[in-house]
Amino acid sequence: MASLDVRRLRRLLPYFGQDRRRLLLALLLLIPLALAGALQPLLVGQAIAALRAEPVLPWLRGLPVPQVLRTLVGLLLGVVLLRLALQGTQSFNVQVVGQRLTARIREALFHHVLALSLRFHDTTPTGKLVTRLTSDVEALAEVFGTGAVGLLGDLVSLVVVSVVMLTIEWRLGLMLIALQIPVTLGMLWLQRRYRRANYRVREELGQLNADLQENLQGLEVVQMFQREEENSRRFRRTSQTYRRAVDGVIFYDSAISAMIEWVSQAAIALVLAVGGAMVTGGAMGLGLLTSFILFSLRLFDPLRQLAERFTQIQGGLTAVERIDELLSRPIDIQDRPEALRTANPRPAALRTANPQVAALRPAVLATTAPATSTPTATSGAEVVFDGVSFAYRPDDPILHNLSFRIAAGEHVAIVGPTGSGKTTIIRLLCRLYEPQAGRILLDGVDIRDLP
Repeated sequence: MASLDVRRLRRLLPYFGQDRRRLLLALLLLIPLALAGALQPLLVGQAIAALRAEPVLPWLRGLPVPQVLRTLVGLLLGVVLLRLALQGTQSFNVQVVGQRLTARIREALFHHVLALSLRFHDTTPTGKLVTRLTSDVEALAEVFGTGAVGLLGDLVSLVVVSVVMLTIEWRLGLMLIALQIPVTLGMLWLQRRYRRANYRVREELGQLNADLQENLQGLEVVQMFQREEENSRRFRRTSQTYRRAVDGVIFYDSAISAMIEWVSQAAIALVLAVGGAMVTGGAMGLGLLTSFILFSLRLFDPLRQLAERFTQIQGGLTAVERIDELLSRPIDIQDRPEALRTANPRPAALRTANPQVAALRPAVLATTAPATSTPTATSGAEVVFDGVSFAYRPDDPILHNLSFRIAAGEHVAIVGPTGSGKTTIIRLLCRLYEPQAGRILLDGVDIRDLP
């Protein structure tokens, strides 16, 4: 896992909230679960050893064979029941943590998306945002839930089984552990390729959702201009691109599973060959060989799970990357720290020294004074644009050094050709965008100082 992935995961840790205790409990249960899993092959091997009058554990020596079998069967049943209870407790807590984490991150993403300016939403299809708020968050929950905890559980199981095998027969134990090296190298080799393929899948899924959402929202326009066939062809191309991306993920997933299955079968064959020779030569008993065959299955079962969780976690890390990209988007329009939080009484009317109405690109057609000519209080607020410049794109300025004043209660008509900035003025006044230069005053107060 790259250091950048670690930083991204750390950024999401605060979203666990009060569920850290549940997660800690699930992690603590990993050790007894691994020990219980390692005891089962050992107990089965001891039962076979007792039936064949082979050496057994010290505390079973001297007992009659029926009593030994009853004791081992009772212990095996107790271990199985204990393991099931621990697995149920762990699974429940992990699922609860995953669902609560999903809810918190989705709420945070939704709040962040609402706070982003229209500049961002103008260039980002809604379908892509929906994908990040739904499928990406679900994939992330799997990483922090079943994926990450399951991965740690598999690693703990590997360590416990390896230690037990080395303790009872170090030669076969070393042989089985050595066979894990090519599996590990192969998984590391496939990691980056799977990650890139999975990122492409999520990008194409976002584009697919965006095309679907845009066509359904604009269905009236599509039918009005008879674009059904053309838009269907475009959607078909997008769908085929998504399918090809999914095919790449399936290829890497299948390659990992096939590699682990091949190595596990080779390991069992080697244990049978070498262990059988040792049993024939009297170096070990059949009960011990049976334990090792079961241990080899237990050793590669976590590797199979690791392969499945590997693809799950890589997909989750891709989701983490995409979510982090969205959360890292700066909020362009923010209140200043000293922004007013209480009702601000309108100060005396601000009079600019030289209001340049003619500087407007859209021309002021006409102004009318308030209906009453007496010096009574007027409703509304004075609006002042002071040297405002704005551009949607750096190479296409819309407003340049715009200055004008509209008195409280005054009515102003602004006209101009399409694209001259009429709508932009209203958007800036409503603070849907921030000007690149200048300021906008409302009753003498910069609108950035208003809550």
